[in-house]
Amino acid sequence: MRRSLAGVALAVTSMVALSFLIPLAALVMSLVKEQGVTAAEQRAAALAPVLTLTTDPAALRESAASLDASEHLVVHLPGSGALGSSKAPAALLERAQRGRESISQEIPDGWICLQPVVLPGDEVAVIENFVPEAELTRGVKESWAVMLFLAVGLIAGSVLVADRLGAKVVRSSKRLAQASHALGQGDLDTRVDPMGPRELRDAGLAFNAMAHRMNELLAVERELVADLSHRLRTPLTALHLASERMAGTAESARVEAAVGELEAELEAIIAAARTPLAVGPMGQGMLGAEASAGRSSGGAGSSGGAGSSGPHCEAAEVVRRRTAFWTVLAEQQNRSCSLDLTQEPTAVGLSDDDVAAVVDALIGNVFRHTAAGTPFGVRVVRTAQAVELIVEDGGPGIPEPDRALSRGSSTGSTGLGLDIAQRAASATGGTMRVSRGPLGGAHLTVTFSLAPPAPSGHRSRISRRRGR
Repeated sequence: MRRSLAGVALAVTSMVALSFLIPLAALVMSLVKEQGVTAAEQRAAALAPVLTLTTDPAALRESAASLDASEHLVVHLPGSGALGSSKAPAALLERAQRGRESISQEIPDGWICLQPVVLPGDEVAVIENFVPEAELTRGVKESWAVMLFLAVGLIAGSVLVADRLGAKVVRSSKRLAQASHALGQGDLDTRVDPMGPRELRDAGLAFNAMAHRMNELLAVERELVADLSHRLRTPLTALHLASERMAGTAESARVEAAVGELEAELEAIIAAARTPLAVGPMGQGMLGAEASAGRSSGGAGSSGGAGSSGPHCEAAEVVRRRTAFWTVLAEQQNRSCSLDLTQEPTAVGLSDDDVAAVVDALIGNVFRHTAAGTPFGVRVVRTAQAVELIVEDGGPGIPEPDRALSRGSSTGSTGLGLDIAQRAASATGGTMRVSRGPLGGAHLTVTFSLAPPAPSGHRSRISRRRGR
């Protein structure tokens, strides 16, 4: 913007300067020429009275020298030669003598002035005054140089002023843009100091008001999510009482374990919902170095970053723990479950909870959308640059794979499960594919890019995800 404003100022000022410089330069040239011609005519007229008094060559030379030191003043006496070096063309000289008219005319080398004087005896003498070309342009170049210098100074000054004015606008715009980027990246405390023109100051005030309102709305939303999650404690209490009444039966331990898992999840959701947002790989609220409640069935795993704070986990280990959890429910529904895990390192740039959310979403879809007894399988494959999580089942499959990846567009489903998996893959630079597998049903492949190896001595960090 500063360059544009400076360019506009340069163009406008240059046009204005040229519109004055060109006529002014021509006027200076004309004035200097006119002054030279007028001075020549005055010298010729001043010598005319001398001719009426005497025609003595010595006296005339002395008078001409006193009027014109450059010896361009010449007297043409009748019947004799010229007193000096004449520059007048013969035709003009004869015309002045016979026609007895004053002639002031430009010639190739300069300007000639011929002044006829009638002597006693009706004879005509002619006074010639030649003005060289250098005399007609004396001081013109210097005047042009001064005008050009002033014009350049005027243009430079206007460009400098425009640049300084533009700098304020640009500085204010940059600060507003930087604050917008920071707000978009999750820094909800960013604000701008309104400055610059009135319009940009108004924009800065509006930005601060918007950021403040966003904080208020997010705080309300967090409390609303926490309150809604808290309402689940009532059915959890009922499940606890039911499990106590089932004490001594074969299903009692399984029900109690499932209730404990659900309660741990609910505690994590409430804590994460009430935590100020800090954008993580999947946009979840990160609790930094605080320890989360974790999953009671899977335990807490390391999710430290490959750098100083980024998330980091072994995908195969998380898949093993979560598949073991779902295997209990699969046995109750007579589902066969196969698990095939690679023995190679499977470090990905996500936290344990993020990967677990993907596994729970994909396996949960199998239980929700296929009949009891439908088999399913889970595999983790390591490639050169990625880790592939594959979940397949023997159900009817997904008729519209592309539409299924859009949240809320699938019939009878919210689409949240596949959306969670797709966002997790995108967070690491991976992809997600939906196809039909060997079992005859859906074949979901989530590709995570490998994370760089964690530095030695890195402190373990455990995060809590906001929800599935």
